[in-house]
Amino acid sequence: MKLLKTSFFSAIITVVRIAAGFVANKAVAVFTGATGVATIGQFTNFIAIALTFANGAINNGVIKYTAEFDGDKDQLQKLFSTSFKISLYCSFLIGAVLLILSPYISNYLFSSEVYSMPIKVLGITIVLYSLNSLLISILNGKKQISSFTVINTAGSIIGLLFTVILVFYFKLQGAIYALVLAQSIVFFVTLAMILKSDWFQWSYFNQPFDRKVAVSLSHFSLMAIVTALTVPVSQIFLRNLIANKLGIDSAGYWQGMMRISDGYLLLITTSLGTYYLPKLSSLLLDKDLKNEILNGYKIIMPAVFVSCVIIYFMRFIIIRILYVESFINMQSLFFYQLLGDFFKIAAWLLGYLLVAKSMTKIYVITEIGFSVCYVVIGYFCIRSFGLVGITIAFAVSYFMYFLLMLMIFRKTLFN
Repeated sequence: MKLLKTSFFSAIITVVRIAAGFVANKAVAVFTGATGVATIGQFTNFIAIALTFANGAINNGVIKYTAEFDGDKDQLQKLFSTSFKISLYCSFLIGAVLLILSPYISNYLFSSEVYSMPIKVLGITIVLYSLNSLLISILNGKKQISSFTVINTAGSIIGLLFTVILVFYFKLQGAIYALVLAQSIVFFVTLAMILKSDWFQWSYFNQPFDRKVAVSLSHFSLMAIVTALTVPVSQIFLRNLIANKLGIDSAGYWQGMMRISDGYLLLITTSLGTYYLPKLSSLLLDKDLKNEILNGYKIIMPAVFVSCVIIYFMRFIIIRILYVESFINMQSLFFYQLLGDFFKIAAWLLGYLLVAKSMTKIYVITEIGFSVCYVVIGYFCIRSFGLVGITIAFAVSYFMYFLLMLMIFRKTLFN
């Protein structure tokens, strides 16, 4: 599976996902305003945290070992069966926690119990989220990119339909229910694709729990849990800080900027997720790793740079198309956000090595360090520069993270 081929299939996923995401975001902006956009961002971060714990945070481990054990049926049976059991146990546990603590979670996130029912629905359906993530990780590790593309495309379309219909009839509550329900429905699409796969046999999922496999996966769990706690939690903290100091509309403008940023970078991040992790996991020699990474920089970074330039000069048009006129104040956020995006991808091209090579300790330290750095710099920049300060903090933090990755992998890159 070559990078360009993967990028082509990723482009299909991305175009559909970007279109669906922006149409859904437009609907939310029109019917609920900047406040609704900020609230959706808060709930999205919370779902990311809950889902990570609900499948034991094993996705990257499943991708790595599926690619590594490809062709070894005995090892794959142990891996898939153990992963399946971990996903079930963890999702039932987290589902119970969400059902019991939904009023407290709603109060913490939104200063109101009005969203406790969507959290309860998430608790009931999160097992489907968890199993869907597991099956998609298996397809990714087996490099079945066409099936991966179909599932992700279906997920985007289903999410769009749910969002537009529910937000039209139920406004902000509808948008939140759409977030909760859409990916649960996608599980059945994923299951159908798995059942049709040439390799599928029930014996892959009904073997005894293997403690050795579970221990191996736990290293990836720790890395994923750290990411799940640091990235969304730091965004929740900064979103609350902006809302308290500058108003909830300002938090909505920042969330809108983040949606644009995440949207156009989907092609890159999807390619990295579907290509780099399995590929880097299979390479053992520093020379091969260096060639693969440099090849990635040659292909990806020029595309990121051109995208950033185009988006910056089209920012006013983009805001009017994707949002409403009241979001025009977002335009001041573009320069530093796009600069941060450039350094983010440059850092991630190296950062994937930490996951692929199970460098757990370094990964945990760098993730926690980056998030703390982002929050601290963000706090002072918001106080000093207002709303644009959050994007300045984003750019500075990722520039520092990129320099750190260069230092960690200097021997691999420069020897």
